Formats: sequence, C-alpha cells, structure tokens
Amino acid sequence: MSKISIFKELWGFMKVRKKFWLAPIIILLLLLGLLIIFTESSAVAPFIYALF
Repeated sequence: MSKISIFKELWGFMKVRKKFWLAPIIILLLLLGLLIIFTESSAVAPFIYALF
C-alpha cells in the first residue's frame, strides 16, 4: 500500500462523512512532524526547541 493511497482513502473518508474540519488538524500534525524530523540533526535545533 503506497502513501498516496492512504491520503486518497483519508480524503474519501472526509468527503463522504463531511469531516472537512479534520483537514487543518491533519495538516498541522504533518507540518509539526516534518519540523521535528528536519531539525533533529541540525544546528537550528536548540532554537526550535526553545519555542516549544
């Protein structure tokens, strides 16, 4: 199962069940996860962690 099919299935669920309010939450969680992954091994990490 590819990652794209997971997003298609999630979008189909939100479209059928009218759960569009989940989209901002999912996007925010993805962006936060990407921020943690990319700053984990960089010199910017101490400054990012100070924000939280």
